[in-house]
Amino acid sequence: MLAVRIPDEMESRLDKLAALTGRPKSFYVRQALAAHLDEIEETYTALYRLENPARRWTLDELEQGLDRKG
Repeated sequence: MLAVRIPDEMESRLDKLAALTGRPKSFYVRQALAAHLDEIEETYTALYRLENPARRWTLDELEQGLDRKG
């Protein structure tokens, strides 16, 4: 289970949507996460990689197999 705090305006919109459609608010929260989680993961992964760059290899190093050693 997950508890999430959201702004009052957003909760009000969810309340109205749930009442209009007869679905629970959690249905729409799951829908939103399913639609946007990939994008969020990609964004934060890219930011992490910019801040923590991995080791880079030259072509010569790759050809010598140095990328496979310790």
